Amino acid sequence: MRVVVNHTVALGPKTGIGHYTTELLRCLREQSDGIDTFPEGGLRRGMETFARRRRGSGTASANAWRGFLKTAVRSWSRAALAACFSAACRRGRYQVYHEPNYIPLPSDLPTVVSLHDLSVLLHPEWHPADRVAHFERHFHRGIQRGQHFLAISESGRQEIIHTLGIAPERVTRTYMGIRPGLGPWPPERVAAVLRELRLPSHYLLYLGTIEPRKNVQMLLRAYGSLPAPLRERWPLVLVGSWGWNAGNVADALARARDVIHLGYVPEPYLGALYNGARALVYPSLYEGFGLPPAEMLACGGAVLASTAAAVAETVGGQAHLIAPEDVDGWRAAMRRVLTDDEWWQSLRTGAVEAARPYTWENCAADTLRVYRALADEALPADAPMTTVQRRKAG
Repeated sequence: MRVVVNHTVALGPKTGIGHYTTELLRCLREQSDGIDTFPEGGLRRGMETFARRRRGSGTASANAWRGFLKTAVRSWSRAALAACFSAACRRGRYQVYHEPNYIPLPSDLPTVVSLHDLSVLLHPEWHPADRVAHFERHFHRGIQRGQHFLAISESGRQEIIHTLGIAPERVTRTYMGIRPGLGPWPPERVAAVLRELRLPSHYLLYLGTIEPRKNVQMLLRAYGSLPAPLRERWPLVLVGSWGWNAGNVADALARARDVIHLGYVPEPYLGALYNGARALVYPSLYEGFGLPPAEMLACGGAVLASTAAAVAETVGGQAHLIAPEDVDGWRAAMRRVLTDDEWWQSLRTGAVEAARPYTWENCAADTLRVYRALADEALPADAPMTTVQRRKAG
């Protein structure tokens, strides 16, 4: 079996889909031969350089130019990428193509598409206009090219089936996994990293991109209404890059007391950040999976999370859940987790075990089953195939 995976989204600093693609590929290659990636060589190096520069200075205002840049280059770059991809497929003689980032490139190969969530379709107000326009132009056409679809939670799977009208047998749930190295750490190792990051030894943690869907502005309101002595003892640490339309959060941060924004933090530091926190606070309005809460559980930590469907599905049996817009509920939960040691310990008891099912090895095994089913329906990799034959094979 020969499979090509488009890993463009994993080039440069990674957010959720980039992590998904990187970790899935790592485990796919451990479990099977014949897994290749696109792009490679000079094209890959050029795209990595562009991705690093695009991330810019990491401030809210620095991201304003991205929409213009994307609009200017997206049509050209997609056409050029499609041409390069077509040539790579001819050379590689692949049987299956996997697109981990929503919209597949044109291909005659049987195509697997990962649909992490449908927020751009269901809540366009949470996304920049250029992204919404891009989806309106390309998403439904791209879906027509997919033979099989991967969802990262069962709630996401049901949403895909009912919203897009795709037959249930064509949608497989493949839970995401915990990143390597995340688990309970010894206190001295945690303390050393916190000193390096110039963080206090006591804090609440939020981890995720700062954008409207993540509901950080509500979190700042709830945290800001805690008693001042409690905030002074337990500052709120925000870890994550600035996303789209984060100006209101930036303004709130400028006025906030006892809130530290670290911005993007490289992966080697994440284990210490999770282990050092009193609790993770995760008030997202909507998720396809909700990886930070599961990772916090894997580190043995306490989690306060929203009742968003996928989050409730993946960590709801262990975490304390609060409606995402319930400011009073979030204030009360944060106050309790900071002052009630017995309750805090109860949230931590069993946390590691609750996260244990979420492994990238399991995700890769489930994904490989989908690849093999499609490859079995296709012609052998060493057989010459015309365009018409490929379409019949799909």
